[in-house]
Amino acid sequence: MDRGGGGCAFAAGLIYGLIMGKTIKETAEFAVAASALKQTILGDFNLVTVDEVMKLIKGDSSGRIQR
Repeated sequence: MDRGGGGCAFAAGLIYGLIMGKTIKETAEFAVAASALKQTILGDFNLVTVDEVMKLIKGDSSGRIQR
């Protein structure tokens, strides 16, 4: 897999969490989950949805992405 874009996905998750008024903990969890999911996608773009990130945060670590 192509590991590029993980840091950008993390930064975007931080920005999203702050804009959406999430707590610091929620923001950090969102950023980490977005970055982790990015590692499953080839290329520079994080193509996951907010719902997919939230599923991972809530404990769905099956590794299956529903598209």
